[in-house]
Order: sequence, then structure tokens, then C-alpha cells
Amino acid sequence: MTYIIAEAGVNHNGSIALAENLIEAAASCGANAIKFQAWKAENLVTRSAPLAGYQERNTSGFLSQYEMLKTLELSENDHKYLKKKCDEKKIEYLSSAFDIEGIEVLNNLGINKLKIPSGEITNLPFLIAAGKYKWEIILSTGMSNMQEIEEALICLESNGKLREQITILQCTTQYPAPLKSVNLSAMKTISEAFNLKIGFSDHTEGIIAAIAAVAMGAQVIEKHLTLDKNLPGPDHKASIEPDEFKLMIENIRTTELLIGNGIKVPNECEVSNKAIARKSIVAKKYIKKGELLSSDNLCVKRPGTGISPMQWNNLIGKISQQNYNIDDLIEN
Repeated sequence: MTYIIAEAGVNHNGSIALAENLIEAAASCGANAIKFQAWKAENLVTRSAPLAGYQERNTSGFLSQYEMLKTLELSENDHKYLKKKCDEKKIEYLSSAFDIEGIEVLNNLGINKLKIPSGEITNLPFLIAAGKYKWEIILSTGMSNMQEIEEALICLESNGKLREQITILQCTTQYPAPLKSVNLSAMKTISEAFNLKIGFSDHTEGIIAAIAAVAMGAQVIEKHLTLDKNLPGPDHKASIEPDEFKLMIENIRTTELLIGNGIKVPNECEVSNKAIARKSIVAKKYIKKGELLSSDNLCVKRPGTGISPMQWNNLIGKISQQNYNIDDLIEN
């Protein structure tokens, strides 16, 4: 079953009450996990780091990333509280770490999985620290090429991480990401190159990309969740609201049913139609006992309760063992 992550990210806008509401919404939608972010602004950006284009468009009053991110920080106590709320709602608490201190905070919470965001895939000290703990790793690959992915994997593995503990997500780091930029086929490229579990971190508008990714083999889906796309903040407009998130999950679960197990055998629901839809060898006209069977006196018709037409060549030229009227099933 696809592991579905509701990406709360910074859509709590610095409010623990709003973060709690996001947890409730994600649980109600049927998500497997909800993911927050762990960092301190002073560890993440310089004081003068400029805002990204989408951050400028979706926020106001901030002169730098630092100013914006400072308002969105969660403390270690915040993370502890939110994890407790997730436990109460029976939804897994996840978080992305963006600095080494964030990794340590999350390790103290006893989490089972760590999300490495796309921006840290070339952060060697960070990868070394992330690889040392026992948790599973979910690695996003936005902005990356295959060599960068390979180098990150080598670093994680050389610091104790096993291949089976790593899932790689295809991702396009733009908010929202244009559909033409999504490149879901890269999941297959990554899977074949590294023999790892694959998934998709979806920054597109709507839900079709996530559903298509599951049809193409994604084992993990990450999608931004907001309570209201019109709220102020950098990521709300690239997120979906609870009703749409629930619809996405319903469609993903339906897609999983459609995919099936890949074993090609008659399905239980179609077995009863086999005799109706298939055909048998029957008498084309009256056939006397002792007459040679041939294409002149045999034909193929429904139902499929007699000799299979695949035995046609075995019957041609044989002597009829009885009389047959037109449309009688041949029993030779």
C-alpha cells in the first residue's frame, strides 16, 4: 500500500493551534503520516539570503529568507507536543530536518523515519549526520542529477545506512511545479539505477500527478496540505485543502486496486463467464457416424463447454464416433 504523507511543512504559519488542526485534517483524510520541518533560521540561512520567487509572491513584509523563516520555526518542545498529538490521532509524525541540530532534535523524539529535503542532498556534513541513526531515510531529489543522487547515497551508506532503509522521491523544486516539469518517468530511471524504493514528492496543483505516480510504481507520495490556500505563507498556494486531499487518497487507493498483483490468471469474478464467452467445436451440418470430420462439417460457436477450438487440428480427419445434428457439441 502506498505510504501517503501530508506535508504540513510551514503551513502552520508558526501557530501550534493551526498545526494541531492540520494533524486532525490529515488523520481524517486517511494519510499515513503528517510531516513538519525541523530547523533554526540561524543555522539554515544567512541573514541576507534572498527570498525565492514563490516566497516573495506568497508573503509580504519580509526582506530576507531569515526574517520569514524565523517566524515559522518550531522549537524542540513544539515538535514533542505535535508528535504526542499525532500519536493520539494514530497518524505517524514525520519531519524534514534542514540542519544538524534539527536531526538531533528529531532523534530525541524517537522517530522511525527522517525526511531529507531536496536542498540538503549536496550537504555532506548533514548527510553524514543523518546516516548515523537507525531510522529509515526518505530522500527528495529536486534540482538533482543522477550523479548527485549517487554521491548522497554513497555518503549515507558509508555512514551506516542500508539500501533497504532508503526511499528516493522524484521531485520538482518549484511551487507550484508546472506539469511539464514533473518527469514521473525519472522514478523508473532512479529505481533501475540504484535498486531502491521510489516515490514522488508532488508540488503540482491538483491531484492527478500523485495518482499517476502511484500507477507508475510510486511507493511513497508526499503532498502539501493546507486548511486554506488563501492563508498567508510561502507554501499554501502550492498545497491542497482537506477535501481535495481526501479525494486524492481515495483515488490512490482505487488506483492500487486497479494495479493488482501482476499475476495473469483468470480472475474469480470472470470465471463464470468463461463458458459463455468462449467457443467449442460444433457440427456445422448433420454428421453421420463414421463420416470424416472436416472443415466442411465442423465450425466453432459458443458456448465454451465442449472441445476447445485449440484442438481443431486434432479433430480434422478423424472419424465421427456418432451422429451429430447441426450445432451439437462434438464429443469425439
